Amino acid sequence: MSGFTLDDVGSRSQKRHLEDIQRRLMSARESLGVLEEQVAVWNEALDEARIRSLVSETPLLTAEYNELSKHVVAANAEMIRRSNEVRSLTAERDELLRDWVPKDENG
Repeated sequence: MSGFTLDDVGSRSQKRHLEDIQRRLMSARESLGVLEEQVAVWNEALDEARIRSLVSETPLLTAEYNELSKHVVAANAEMIRRSNEVRSLTAERDELLRDWVPKDENG
């Protein structure tokens, strides 16, 4: 006899799945945090570029502002995507935790 039941196999599979989700969630949260910091810096730079563009009224500074604006829009979209990923992984983890009943050492 092998010493474990199908329930043990399921429980181990659920535990591995839960650990995988937790690793992915931690990575996604870290990535989101870094991106949030970058976007905050870029937003400040965008404000400064907008002011320089308005004051100087030169095509070069206007183009610089427009280019930076495109990057900030893309970064904000990526931030929303990553935030949604964190929410999704959190919901998946919480669902697994609700359904998972770990076995104690006595079976």
